[in-house]
Order: sequence, then C-alpha cells, then structure tokens
Amino acid sequence: MTAAGPTTDRTRRPRAFQRDRLTLTLDGAFVTWGWFLYAFTPTVPLIAGEQGISFALAGLHGTAMAVGSVVSGFVTPWVSRRFGRRVQFLAGTVAILAGVVALVTGTALVATLPACFLLSLGGNLTITAAQPALVVHHGAGGPSAVTEANGIGSGVGLLAPLAVGLTVAVGWGWRPAVAATVLFAVGVAVAVATLRDEPALSRPAPVAHADRPADVRFPPELWFFWASMVCGSAIEFSTTFWAADLLAVRTGASASLATAAVSGLIGGMTAARFVLGPLAAHKAPEKLLMLSYAVALLGWAGFWTATSPALAVAGLVVAGLGYGAMYPMSVSLVLRAAGGRPDKAQGIASLGVGLATGVAPFALGAIADQIGTHRAFVVVAGLIVLGGCSVTLGLRAVRRRVAAERTLRLP
Repeated sequence: MTAAGPTTDRTRRPRAFQRDRLTLTLDGAFVTWGWFLYAFTPTVPLIAGEQGISFALAGLHGTAMAVGSVVSGFVTPWVSRRFGRRVQFLAGTVAILAGVVALVTGTALVATLPACFLLSLGGNLTITAAQPALVVHHGAGGPSAVTEANGIGSGVGLLAPLAVGLTVAVGWGWRPAVAATVLFAVGVAVAVATLRDEPALSRPAPVAHADRPADVRFPPELWFFWASMVCGSAIEFSTTFWAADLLAVRTGASASLATAAVSGLIGGMTAARFVLGPLAAHKAPEKLLMLSYAVALLGWAGFWTATSPALAVAGLVVAGLGYGAMYPMSVSLVLRAAGGRPDKAQGIASLGVGLATGVAPFALGAIADQIGTHRAFVVVAGLIVLGGCSVTLGLRAVRRRVAAERTLRLP
C-alpha cells in the first residue's frame, strides 16, 4: 500500500485480499490480544473493589498499559529492522506470558500495575509486528486485511466478558478468564515460529531515499488519521473500562451481569469489522470511518440515557457498531499514508495508542470519582465528535494532495 493510493471513485483500485496461512496465523495475534483486552478491562471496577482503591487509582492500570504501548512504539522500528518481525512477535509473546502470570498472582497495585505494563508491551509488540506484515503481504488489500483481523480478535474477545461474568458468578473471580490468554499466546507463537520463507515476517526492506530525497516528512493526512486512531482508542478503552460500572449504577444490575453486558459492545464491534472489512475493498475507507463515528454517537446516546439493562445493552451494541472501525481503519490509513515506511508509522501509531490508553481511562475514572460515572461519560461523546472531525480533515488532505499531484503531472 502506498501513500499515494487515491480514494476517489475515479482512481479507486481493487483492494480485495486472499486469505492464506500467513494471514490466518497473524490473525491469531489479534485473537490473543482481543481475549486479554476484553477479559481484563471490564474487571477494573472489580479490581478496585478487591484492592480497596478509588476508580482513579484503578484507572492507573490503563496508564500502565499505556506506558507499555509507548515503549513498544519506541522500540518497534529498531527491533523490526534489526531482528525482523518474526523475532519481534516471539519476544512480545514472552512478555505476554510473564505479564499474565504476574497479573493473576498479584493482589495489590504494586504487582498488577507492572503486570499490565508487561502485557501491554508484549501485546503491542505482537500487534505491531502483525499489522505491517499484513499490509506488506496484501498490498492494496491491507486495510481490509487489518480490519478483518481486528474483527476476528474482537469476535473471540466477545466471549471474554461472558467468561468473566461466569467465573465471577460461580465464585472463582476474574482470574481464570484472564489466565486463558496464555493458551492463545502459546498457540499463536508456535504457529509463527514454524512459518518459513515469509518475507513479510523478515526485516523490512530499506527505504530507497534516493527516490524521494526531499520527502522525509509524513504527509498531513497521516496525522489526521493518527488523531482519529488516538480518539478511537481512547473511546474504546474508556468504554470497556467503565461501561460496566455505569450500567450497574444506572440500571441496578449485578456486578456479574454488568460485566458480561460489555459483550454487547464487543459484539457490535465484531459485526462492524466483519462487514466493513470487505466493504473497504470497494468503498473509500475514510467515508466508512466517518459513518462509523456517527453511529457511535447514536449508540453512546442510547447507552447513556438507558435506565434498564436491556436498553443499556442495546445502546452498547449500536455503539459497538460504530466503535468497530475506529482503530483498525484509522491505523490502516496511517500505514497507507506512510508509503514505504510502515514500521516507522506503526511505531508512531503505538505511541498514539499509548497516549489514548494512558490518559482516557484514568481521566474518566478521576472525573467519575468527583461527579459520578454518568456525567463523566460525556467525555466519550466529546472524543467521538473530535475523532469524526479528524477523519473529515484527513479526507480533505488526501483530496488536496491528489489534486496537487495531478496538477504537477500536467504537461
């Protein structure tokens, strides 16, 4: 995928992709991360009660994950260039395994915060190896491949809050569901290690600077889509961290039911990713992303105003239909805009995700401590509006650049 890939109807080219062993193996990275993410984040209110800490302190788990994402963003370009994406992936798996063990055995912040850092570092190393590999492997079909991979991850992750709700209901607590992450991580790592002769998993080819001596900066649209990705990540993490508490407070649902209800959000996200992935092969992904933000705002309104569990879950499902495209399509557009530098762009993307996951859940938790979760959730609506505006500006930047390039080519 190149940065100059226009998205107008006149210049659009096919973006379908063929699923092969490499594709399915890399999809496993998203399954592992999706299971952990959606098993752990709804348990944050439970951890707050278990450890006897405030929501703001519990939100520091998101901050620890953010630090892991930021560190991953700094080291990803170097690791991929020096050792290749396969080694990066396997190193990330080791960090995931260490993090899970530390998390499920920890009973205080001094243990669970470093565990979240390790898990996030490992998860991001695997994802930041898999996403550029999918883009390199599938070329023009990269956005579809990445969106579908995220859909598969959230599809499996859909079961995670249900598993947490079940283990909590029977008295086992949240730990067994989170510990299941180990099974996914080991299985996928073995599959990646046994793949041979896959250029997408090797060290990235050096950029031919001689071809673009003056173009060392990323184009403006990359930063607009990066902003959309940051907003989308903040929206998703804030909602998965605190939706269960809001649902319980507003509807009187039990802790196990409220935690399991987050599956409604993940179900909507999964459906959106499976539908929008193929659509991105034929429609401008920027326009699909703008539509997703509009749907997300509608779902947020339904969830925020609901006073019964059924209506709240319905709102979460609709919100999930909007949330589903935010991260995968935004990051795909970031990688596309990067041209021949997907690993560098992926590193920048990881920094953005780290910023989002570090600030948003903690800030929302801190605000909720002061004014309540219901009023604090208005922050999510503001992020939705900001993200939609970023996509609009990104699309305009693409059109301006394409028009300028056409003018330069005129005799």
